[in-house]
Amino acid sequence: MITFEGAQVYLPDTIVETTVTVSDGKIVEIGGPAQGTRIDARGRILAPALVDVHGDAFERQVMPRPGVYFPLEAAVIDTDRQLAANGISTAYHAVTLSWEPGLRSVDRGRDLIRMFNAQAPRLLVENRVQLRWETFAFEALELLAETLAGPLKPSIAFNDHTSMTMRAYDVPVQERGFELSPDFSIAALDDERMKKRTAKHAQRAGLSKDDYVALLAGVWERRGEVPATIARVAEMGRKAGAAMLSHDDTTPETRGWFRGHGATVAEFPMVLAAAEAARLAGDAIIFGAPNAARGGSHIGSLSAGDMVEAGLCDALASDYFYPAMLAAVARLDHERRADRLTLWRLVSGGAARAMGLTDRGEIAIGQRADLVLVDWPDGHAPAITGTWVAGRAAYRGQPAGRITLKEEAYA
Repeated sequence: MITFEGAQVYLPDTIVETTVTVSDGKIVEIGGPAQGTRIDARGRILAPALVDVHGDAFERQVMPRPGVYFPLEAAVIDTDRQLAANGISTAYHAVTLSWEPGLRSVDRGRDLIRMFNAQAPRLLVENRVQLRWETFAFEALELLAETLAGPLKPSIAFNDHTSMTMRAYDVPVQERGFELSPDFSIAALDDERMKKRTAKHAQRAGLSKDDYVALLAGVWERRGEVPATIARVAEMGRKAGAAMLSHDDTTPETRGWFRGHGATVAEFPMVLAAAEAARLAGDAIIFGAPNAARGGSHIGSLSAGDMVEAGLCDALASDYFYPAMLAAVARLDHERRADRLTLWRLVSGGAARAMGLTDRGEIAIGQRADLVLVDWPDGHAPAITGTWVAGRAAYRGQPAGRITLKEEAYA
């Protein structure tokens, strides 16, 4: 049994200095006397731990330099430690399953997913998977089924970067139409501009520009089979009870089509009409925390801060940088986009609910004790000093200028 004393506690509807007692992995009392091991949390915030619904920063551990792969076991362990130190107790790793070779291939995704499962007893936080499925990657279906039957339920994100790449050259990425429409405007593959557009993809896949475009041309021939394959995957997801997301929506039609297949989460909608369509239908809406932390999208899409202020955002995901979640809360708090409890829900309770995780994300009796201690002096950036996952200390940090936290068992 553990009792946190003296912290400013982020409860669901108020912030108050009180005690929180944890036993057998759950929150058992709020405001009662100290019991068991006492943690002096004076001068700190005690808040629900962070839930990351989409993060692919692990790719930097897997491939720290272009074409340089690191042993997966070491990459997974280091990723897990980064999560704990950033206050993330539950992480959905956005493992891209693409038709590309290299970093985002189905084979590498399979190895990575199996490594996360194999290393689970050694890991500090709960490492889940977002099956970030490229809808033209038919070769991924067997792995999708395997992972859906695994020990921790994954989510499924429907990605169509293939059609995004194939859009007409004069169409900005945010203005492309519904990808499955017969009216979708298509670029010519034999244009030199395609090599320029796909150069980074080719480098990531370890292919020459010409070979990448040739591969893309062959994959594009699958287009007629894509809607039926999406429907098949969506049925798999529904049967497994997995949260399902559409990615980078640019039209209400896109959002509505995926909602009709059970994908009730809009991940990173690119235009206001798509976000508003999601909200009107009661869908959860996710934006990237780096977008909010930097003050806008690096590719010119919607501002996450604006969407938070407009009530069109339910969760902020780390996307490509784990520290961005806490940094986003800090910036949005400084800009007074919403009150602090509302902002914290974007990285905790709101994210958990979007994934169907009802046992975590808030400090309430009976909830799983996924908690963080936060050092957040006025005028400074917040920092995590402790992370607990189901009541177990996953990370403890003692700043140089901090008096040692007193932990003593009551007789």
